[in-house]
Amino acid sequence: MTMKTSALALLVAVTLSGCSAQTTTKAQTAAAPEAKSAQTQDNSVVKRELAEGIYELALSPKGDALYVASAEGFKDVQGGMIYKLDAKTLKTIGATHTDLKNFGVDISADGQTLYATNSLDAGISAVNTADGKVIARALFPERNPEGFPYGARQVLLHNGLLYIGAVADPALIWVVDAKTMKLKTRIKNTGKWMTGLHYSEQTQRIYAANGGGEILVINPRNNKIEKRWKPLGEKEALLLNIAEDSATGRLFVTDNSKAKTTLVLDIHSGKVIKQLDVGDSLSVKFNARRNEIYISQRESGKLLSLDATSYAVKKSWDLPPNPNSLLLSADGQILYVTVKQAFNKDHSTNGPDSVVRIALDK
Repeated sequence: MTMKTSALALLVAVTLSGCSAQTTTKAQTAAAPEAKSAQTQDNSVVKRELAEGIYELALSPKGDALYVASAEGFKDVQGGMIYKLDAKTLKTIGATHTDLKNFGVDISADGQTLYATNSLDAGISAVNTADGKVIARALFPERNPEGFPYGARQVLLHNGLLYIGAVADPALIWVVDAKTMKLKTRIKNTGKWMTGLHYSEQTQRIYAANGGGEILVINPRNNKIEKRWKPLGEKEALLLNIAEDSATGRLFVTDNSKAKTTLVLDIHSGKVIKQLDVGDSLSVKFNARRNEIYISQRESGKLLSLDATSYAVKKSWDLPPNPNSLLLSADGQILYVTVKQAFNKDHSTNGPDSVVRIALDK
C-alpha cells in the first residue's frame, strides 16, 4: 500500500457521517437513476441512486432543497460535485462540478452559502447556493510526515466562524471567518484524529470527538479547551459523531469501529449515563419532537430508531450495504440518509451511492 493510498484509507476509516470529476458530463448527471421506492416497499421511504462518493447532507432553511456533498470516484476521477435535490422527490434540480472532492457540509442560516470540506486537500469551500458557484476557499498548509495534507473532516458553523476538524496525529481544529474565508486561529492539542463537532446552545460550548477516545469541551468565546473527557477510560475507542438532547442534558456519541457502541453522556460532567448495546454506530441524531434517537449502522446495513427514554429499539430499516450520514428536518418529520457502497481494494465501488428520504410516522 502506498503512502497516498494509506492516507486515503485513513480518511475512509473515519468516514463522514462520518469521510465531480471534470469529465462527468451534464448528460451523465441527467441520466442518473431517479427517485424510486426503496426495496422495503415502504411508501414512506424513497431511495435515489445518485453518484459515487457521497457523504454529508445539508437542508435549505425553507426545507425545499437538499444539498449532497460528493467526492465522486477515488479511482481515476478528479474533482467532486455538489448536488442540489428536491427535498421531497430527491430529483436533481442543480449540480456544481468542483475541482476538489467534497465531504462534510454545513449551511448558513440564510441558506445563501453552503460550506464543504475538501478532505483530501486540507481545504474548505464556500458555494453560492443561488448559482452553485464556488465563491471562496481556504486551503491549509499543514502536512503529515509523509507530505500529505491533513484531512479536513467535519465543518461546524457557529457565530460567523467555521470550525473544521483535522484528521491528523496530532490533530487540530482550524477556525475560519465564514465571510472572508480567512484563517483566524488554530485550536491545537486536540489529540488524535479530530472527528465529530457539535455546538450546544444549552452550555454554549463546542464538543469535539477524537480518535483517541476523548471528548473535548471548547469555549468558542476564546477557543480554549476547558475540559477533556475520556468516557471509556483506557479502553480503545474511536469516537465519531455527536448529538444532543438539550432538555435532559445528554450527549449521544458514536463509535463505529473500536468500541462499537453509542455512549450517553452527561453534558456537564462527561459521566457515562448509559452505554447502548446496539452494535456498530456511525451517525447519530436526536429528535426532540418525537423523543427518538436515530443511529446508522454501517456494517450491519441498518438504520435504528430508539426510544430516547428507555433506549429500546422502536424500528429498524434495512438500508444495505452501508448507511452513512443522517440529516433530520427542522420539523422532525423527515429523516435523510446517505447509503454508501463498499470499497474495493483499489477504492473503486460496484455502483453509485444513494440518498434515502424517510417520512417518519405521524
